[in-house]
Amino acid sequence: MFSLSINIVNISSNELPAYATEGAAGMDIRANLEKTITLHSLERAIIATGLFIEIPTGYEAQIRPRSGLAGKFGITCLNSPGTIDSDYRGEIKVILVNLSKDSFAIHHGERIAQLIISKVEQASFIEVAQLISTKRGEGGFGHTGTH
Repeated sequence: MFSLSINIVNISSNELPAYATEGAAGMDIRANLEKTITLHSLERAIIATGLFIEIPTGYEAQIRPRSGLAGKFGITCLNSPGTIDSDYRGEIKVILVNLSKDSFAIHHGERIAQLIISKVEQASFIEVAQLISTKRGEGGFGHTGTH
């Protein structure tokens, strides 16, 4: 079923990341905390996971928000999606922010984000004097309207 195997070290007491359903793109990752962290309105914190992964060359891991935390409580990830490069061997940490007016407690073992594994391509740039023109041209940031 899985097309890729990734080495992982887990120094937490939490279970390994896993897909919640057969069609899931992301695996839930959990907070590895000695004590509960409370995020007050507009506060952010870097949350440890206790996970260290060995991503194969040509892949990346992305850290993304969990929709339930974002929709119900206003808790989301900054630097999203966060990229974990294939040569990084440090602990996976998640930058969470509270965008609600209410405080939110993060407990040990709580599912705080999703981890997605994606293929990546590396490119080289070729410097040229001008680019090939297109119908769109330089239009950006809402140039096609808001409705």
